[in-house]
Amino acid sequence: MQDLEPFYNWRHLYIASEDELSPFYNREYSEFEYSSRIYNFYIHPQWDDMGSETLYIKILFVDYDLSFAIIEMIGEWNDAIGNDIMFLKRDIIDVLISEGVNNYILIGENVLNFHASEDDYYEEWFSDIEDGWIVGLNFRDHVITEFEQNNIDQYILFSERFDAFNWRKYQPTQLFEVIDLFMRKRLNP
Repeated sequence: MQDLEPFYNWRHLYIASEDELSPFYNREYSEFEYSSRIYNFYIHPQWDDMGSETLYIKILFVDYDLSFAIIEMIGEWNDAIGNDIMFLKRDIIDVLISEGVNNYILIGENVLNFHASEDDYYEEWFSDIEDGWIVGLNFRDHVITEFEQNNIDQYILFSERFDAFNWRKYQPTQLFEVIDLFMRKRLNP
């Protein structure tokens, strides 16, 4: 796990620690010191700690004019024990929502497991973004199944169209436009 870095090809376009509106503004990173762990496995120091013991994120890009954010995740999403959605919603998403962000692309190919609890924070997130959406890209099948079995997929869209989606070939705004077009067609057939 220590070799899994957050996607870095957009760093010339956006760095959360340099964005005054970001929850990670002024955060300093070590390139060499591995201190964060998921269970007994060290993770790359570029991942951001959001308060969870098992789930780390990286805000890859935010566009406040188009009101979207792209967030990559790593670890185990555990609402049952760690209430990870509470940390994500209160400490990250609420900050972005307060700045007008209402569309979220969650990249979950490095999310290894999901353990559900209540759906209150998902429902709140969904109602807070009114005309926006939340899309999950490249989550593992068993993770999506867990979201579906707990009816959380009514708040986060996991579409077959985005299974093994090659999001890295796009620039952030292009990725947003592809997904936004799909969502508009889906919501207004």
